[in-house]
Amino acid sequence: MVYTQGFSNLAALLLLGAVPLALAHGDESNESGMGGMGAKMAHLTSTSSIAASNSSTVDQQSYFTYQKHGGLMLAHITLMIVAWFFVLPIGVVLSVARSRLALIIQLSFLGLHSSGLLLATVHSSKVPDLYENNVHNKVGWIVTLVVVAQCTIGLVKLAANIVKPQEARTEERVAFLPVSTEALAQHQSTGYQDTYRYSQDSGHFTASEPSRSQSFSSTHDQEEEERKLREYQDVQAEANYTEKQGLLGNTKIQRAASRISAKVSKRTMNVLNVIYTAIDFIILPFGFIAIVTGTVVYGGVFRGNNVFNGLAHTIKGGIFFWYGVLTLGRWMGCFAEMGWAWNVKPPIGLISVRKARIPSAEFVESFVIFLYGASNMWLEHLAAWGQPWSAQDFEHVSISIMFFGGGLCGMLVESTKIREFLNTTILTSPAAYSLQPIKDHLNPPKTYPFSSNPFPGLIILLLGLMMSSHHQASMVATMIHKQWGTLFVGFALARAVTYILTYISPPSSYLPSRPPSELITSFCLISGGIIFMASNKDTVAAMEHHGLHAMFPFTVTMGFTSFLMAWTILVLAVKGWAVRRRQA
Repeated sequence: MVYTQGFSNLAALLLLGAVPLALAHGDESNESGMGGMGAKMAHLTSTSSIAASNSSTVDQQSYFTYQKHGGLMLAHITLMIVAWFFVLPIGVVLSVARSRLALIIQLSFLGLHSSGLLLATVHSSKVPDLYENNVHNKVGWIVTLVVVAQCTIGLVKLAANIVKPQEARTEERVAFLPVSTEALAQHQSTGYQDTYRYSQDSGHFTASEPSRSQSFSSTHDQEEEERKLREYQDVQAEANYTEKQGLLGNTKIQRAASRISAKVSKRTMNVLNVIYTAIDFIILPFGFIAIVTGTVVYGGVFRGNNVFNGLAHTIKGGIFFWYGVLTLGRWMGCFAEMGWAWNVKPPIGLISVRKARIPSAEFVESFVIFLYGASNMWLEHLAAWGQPWSAQDFEHVSISIMFFGGGLCGMLVESTKIREFLNTTILTSPAAYSLQPIKDHLNPPKTYPFSSNPFPGLIILLLGLMMSSHHQASMVATMIHKQWGTLFVGFALARAVTYILTYISPPSSYLPSRPPSELITSFCLISGGIIFMASNKDTVAAMEHHGLHAMFPFTVTMGFTSFLMAWTILVLAVKGWAVRRRQA
């Protein structure tokens, strides 16, 4: 199901994009470890500089505080949310399901997106540039080009599939006229007998009258059936043609579509299909980036050197957010053909060789954790390059080493070759295969086909515990970090419940088992990732400036996460409906 086939690589790609976050959190006071009055002065200087930096960021005017023409901005935000959050996901799943309705939804999305873009352009012409050289403008235009490209390819594909009604009727009649071998042989035999009879004799003694009458009657019935079949095929071809035409009922549009179809070769169409499918996979993450950067520009945060702290929290939190969406997708049955939906992995006879070679979901999770630790371990001190290492630097490097080692352990646990080596003592014993009772006990346990790897959950559990007690520059920041740290602990506990359930009763079907604890797992990851993103210095300073307490982002995130999960389940249900409608 999932729009997501290729999503196993998406987590790794998101992680590679997280390399800039190695520039450290930057939300702690950077004490150098000096003693006495010097340490106190250094702490006061560091704290005052952080406060001054936050104050300067908050005091700068933003689109959020600029009141003139605010209605245009709110209209732009509303249209973009409707387009990207409600309309686009439906278009993506319909496209994956190869539904004829996909193009209509995509064109509707393009109309909403274009209207929102027009409002943003008008707003920009009426107000000063309050966030110079922001990345949201660039991302917005790139996303617009991608959306236009997909809709254009969709129209080209529709035009290439147009066939004239008469040609369709003729082709379908020739290709699908059901004439059996026996009927054809009988027809040829009858023809030969008639020819021979007319050329040799009068035919009075070749057949009895009843049999001849029966032969003429059967021939007449066969011709009548063929005539009715041709009429039925004509009606069906006309109906199929009308349905395929859809929006292209106009004669001029038909001629234009025919010209386009004539110019597109089969090789070009194959390339366009690859591009079209690739856009289906990347368009939702693109939309996520556009919404996040738009929020940053609207709030006026991440200016100057604070961009590093903002990037660190946004990228890390975004990874956990999509990890939660993936987890919810696994519960719904996505990637069941790869054995990722808490089910037994189907054999090669039911799936392709490529899918059969894809490792388990736990291996991919462990690899992402390993890659994160391997990259951050060497980059953690870049933010203070040339300066003495502080205690916070060692803390961050230790966390990276924990990710590196934990991810490596997780991959080793998932390796079947390592498992065989660990079983060497029993399997190579001389008496192992000598007696039948011993052979009976050498069969693999029923838990072997299913992964119960605790390392991904353990690493995130420890990360949550660390962040729950991590020292921050203010009480609000400390409470927000404790919130998402506690949610990550909840993820690990819920995943432990899943492993206990599946270890006691391993899955025995190719269908998704849908353990209920995975709903809690995905909820904790999605909400924890969002709060992680909001725990950066600028957002915390803005909250304190406007008198908001730490429970404000927590309650808003809980409500949004609940609605998001419900909407995601509905979207995937629409995909299933579209597939069944197409196959009916």
